[in-house]
Amino acid sequence: MKITTTVSETRSLIRQWKKEGMTIGLVPTMGFLHEGHASLIKKCREENDKVVVSVFVNPTQFGENEDLEAYPRDFHRDMALCEEMGADLVFHPEPEEMYQDACTFINITDLSDNLCGKTRPTHFKGVCTVVGKLFNIVTPDNAYFGQKDAQQLAIIKKMVMDLNFDVRIVGCPIIREEDGLAKSSRNTYLNERERTAALCLSKAVKRGQEVIAKGCNSNDVLQEMNEIIEKEPLAKVDYISIVDALTLQPVEYVERPVLAAMAVYIGRTRLIDNFIYGEEPADQ
Repeated sequence: MKITTTVSETRSLIRQWKKEGMTIGLVPTMGFLHEGHASLIKKCREENDKVVVSVFVNPTQFGENEDLEAYPRDFHRDMALCEEMGADLVFHPEPEEMYQDACTFINITDLSDNLCGKTRPTHFKGVCTVVGKLFNIVTPDNAYFGQKDAQQLAIIKKMVMDLNFDVRIVGCPIIREEDGLAKSSRNTYLNERERTAALCLSKAVKRGQEVIAKGCNSNDVLQEMNEIIEKEPLAKVDYISIVDALTLQPVEYVERPVLAAMAVYIGRTRLIDNFIYGEEPADQ
C-alpha cells in the first residue's frame, strides 16, 4: 500500500495505472475510519483493480464554531484499516496542498437548501468542492459513499450529472453498532450517558419504517418518530423530515420513493440517521 501527500505524486501513480488499463475506485473520507468506512473500501475492492482512499479533514465543509479542530484524527489507525481492507493507495494531503488561494467553489442549489443545509449553509459547498477536486486528481471509474450521509449522496450524484464527471457513484448501506446506533466518527464525542441517549435516533428510524406505507401522510410518520426523540431528555431535534428521494423536497404524502432523515443533538454532539422507503434511486 502506498501513501501520497501531493497532487502531482498521486496523479503520476494514477496515470501509470491507467496506462496499464486498470480500473480505479475512490473512497473519499475525512479519516478516523470505522466499520462503515471499511464497508465502502470492501465494496470498492470487489469492483476495481485499484483502490484509492483519501484521508483529508476538509476545512471548507466546516462552518464557524463547528468542530474542525476537535474532529477526531488517528492516521496510523486509519492506515492499518486501509491496509487490512486491501487499499492500494492512501491520498493524505495537507490543507495547503488542496487549497492554495481558493476562489473557486462548487455549489449545488435546491438540494442543499434544506435538511442539513438549512443549519449548515456552507457545508455542501465545501463537500462538493473537495469531492470535485478529488475526482479531478484521482479520475476514478467508481466512487463510494455511505447512505448515512443521504443528502450528501444525492448532492454528489446531482453534481456528477450536471458537471459531466465521468465517474459512477455507488451508495452503500448504513453500518450500525449492535444496538442500532449508526456508525459515525462523531460517536467518540459521546459520554456513556449520551451514548445510551443516542439510541433514540435508531429507535425513531425503526418506528418510522414500521408505520410508513405508500399513500400515507408524511406528518403521521414524523409524529411517531418525533415522539420517540422527545422522550429522551438529552436529545434536541435539529430536523426530522420526509422528502422526495431524488429532489430532497418535502412531500405531504408518500407516493414515490422518499428519504426520512433526521439530525439530532445529543448534548453538544450532532448526529444524523435516515432510511429510504420505496425503490432506492439507481447509482449514477
